[in-house]
Parts: sequence; C-alpha cells; structure tokens
Amino acid sequence: MCHYFNNRGSQVMEFSPSFQQGKLIKRYKRFLTDIELEDGSLVTIHCPNTGSMKNCLFEGERVWFSTSDNPKRKYSRTWELAESDQGHLIGINTGRANQLAEDAIKSGVITELQGYGYLKREVKYGSENSRIDILLRDESSVSPKPDCYVEVKSCTLLEEGQGYFPDSVTTRGQKHLRELMEMVALGHRGVLLFVVQHTGIDSVQAAAHIDPEYAQLLIKAHQSGVEIFAYCAEMSPNHSFLIKSCPVKL
Repeated sequence: MCHYFNNRGSQVMEFSPSFQQGKLIKRYKRFLTDIELEDGSLVTIHCPNTGSMKNCLFEGERVWFSTSDNPKRKYSRTWELAESDQGHLIGINTGRANQLAEDAIKSGVITELQGYGYLKREVKYGSENSRIDILLRDESSVSPKPDCYVEVKSCTLLEEGQGYFPDSVTTRGQKHLRELMEMVALGHRGVLLFVVQHTGIDSVQAAAHIDPEYAQLLIKAHQSGVEIFAYCAEMSPNHSFLIKSCPVKL
C-alpha cells in the first residue's frame, strides 16, 4: 500500500498490488468467508469486520481481497470490498476507516479538523479506559487550540436509501460516546467521524431501530457539544480515499 495526492488534493490510499477478485459464497464464524476464485477454486479468507454486516452480504456477487506475504498468518487473504446487487461498492475492512480519516485530515479534505500540527493514533484516554482513534493537538505556543479527540466509525448499512450506524447493538460504541462527552466537559473537542465505506450511502443516521440506546446517546452527545461529521469514500480495487462530506441526520 502507498499514498499519493490526486489532482483534487486528496491523499489517496493506493493498493499495490491491486485487490484480486472472487465471488462470495458465504460468511461464517464471524471472521471467515468462503469465496470462489476466477479459476473456479474455493478458498477461505479472513473477514476483518466484527459487525453484523447487515445488507453487505450478497452471495454470488463479486468481492475483492488482498493477499499478505506474512508466513505466520493462517489465512493469507483478507476480504476488502463487496459489490451489492445494485452495483454499489462496500468497504468490508473496517480497519481501513482510520487510515482513510488520517489521510483526509492531512490532505485538508476534512475541513473541520485543520490547524493541528500533531496527530497520533490509538491514544489512551477517558475514565472508561478507551483508546481514541485519532488525537489532534495544536503545538503552537500562542493561544493553542484545545486538544481534539476523534472517534472514527465505519458506516456500511444501507436500508431503503438511508445510511445507518450501527448495524448491530454496540455497547462499545455507546462507551465511546460517553468518553467524547467527558472530553468536551473537560474543555477539549470531541468529534465523532463517520467514514462512509458504501458508494450507495449519501447521508448517515443513527439506527434507532437496531440500537435505540446508541441513538439516544448520540443525540445527548450532540447536545453536549460533541461534533458529528460524515465523509464518503471513493473506492475501487486499486485505491480508496475520502472525497466529500455528507449530512448526518440527528
């Protein structure tokens, strides 16, 4: 994997080599997926997604995977992209979301998170012993900005034209909202950033029909000063990058 800037100024995550293609047979045991390769052979690959993957599992449709040369891995292939029955691309690897967010901050695409000279990932914080996905800090000596704590969530659930988060009950996500509210109460910035890894989603909303507690906490967090943004990704088997903001419906 490498990075470059495109002609729109976005920092692009380029996959080298490009992802290989197969056909989805089934996902099972949470982290395993069987696919059919283009030569007709069947293989088991790793599924890097802990969610329910609701409306992301389209058996018989195309999928794309990366391959690792690490000899210690039991499954060398990792599921990266899926194609819906409507032709939308879906980012299956939730671990990509944090890198997409970091790249978009550094390249200036996420305009709300500019003006910080320091960026660090996975920093311990909060009274519930969490790790913030991205910590931004202004290192200027004159009137520095408050520290900015950014929690990143990958959004892939599309239902009747609307994007939703989460796709299953998330006590971990509820904890993160409480931690962000705590940071705001201490005088810092708290930011929840939805990274939309689904080309059919153009707005994000809390999935109250799936996790009503999370939906209520999201409203409370917003009222408490937590900033909530969503940015959509452009994706292909060759590259991925955040391209534009989209509305969050509260």
